[in-house]
Amino acid sequence: MRTLFTGALLVLGLGYLFAMLYIFAAHSSADGRPGLSVEDIKITYSGSKEITPLEKALRGPMSGMLPQKDLAIMLDWIREGANKRAFNAEIETIVVDNCLSCHDGSNPHLSNLDGFENVQEVVAQDTGADVFTLVRVSHIHLFGLTFIFFIVGFIFSHAYMRPVWIKSAIIATPFAGVIVDVLGWYVTKVQPPFAWVVLIAGAANGLSFAVMWVISMYQMWIYRVPEHVSSRH
Repeated sequence: MRTLFTGALLVLGLGYLFAMLYIFAAHSSADGRPGLSVEDIKITYSGSKEITPLEKALRGPMSGMLPQKDLAIMLDWIREGANKRAFNAEIETIVVDNCLSCHDGSNPHLSNLDGFENVQEVVAQDTGADVFTLVRVSHIHLFGLTFIFFIVGFIFSHAYMRPVWIKSAIIATPFAGVIVDVLGWYVTKVQPPFAWVVLIAGAANGLSFAVMWVISMYQMWIYRVPEHVSSRH
């Protein structure tokens, strides 16, 4: 059981680490500044009058998909008004070379960047994530994170910790956090200040995961429970 639990915790821990790196890469710098902030969360879900969806993507998850020179040219073009003449002269070639392999209109979940008319739609005012996208991502998060926290919580339930109510609270926290986090996306879309709740819920999830992971690994391989506990049966 220790080998089984350890293997599961190692893989889930690595997966959670990469998930946090992805969240940072996808949402940081949405406000034009480095690092992940409340403003980034507000812009992600409620949009911004100062930044377009294409610029937000180029500063966030798509920043590594273009050479830095082409990325700078694209951002300058957007900030200068995204006119058609400059698109035909220079931008279209960059889009064809770097973007159309995925954004050619064949995938309904990705923006279509094939042609100036389609690109125009993503250089308009950013209104944040649309409801369809939120619903699609919500069910993935709710199902996926439930399985993750159930496995980690089940392993942690074997740990020795007193008082028991603290142990129970640690197990319950991520489930409550996931619900608050996902519902918070929708509230943030209409009430941007609610982004603070999304940030706090995400931090609570990560902290509870770390606590259960560390205590479980420590107690399985290093810690020895008191003798009166180990011999009580």
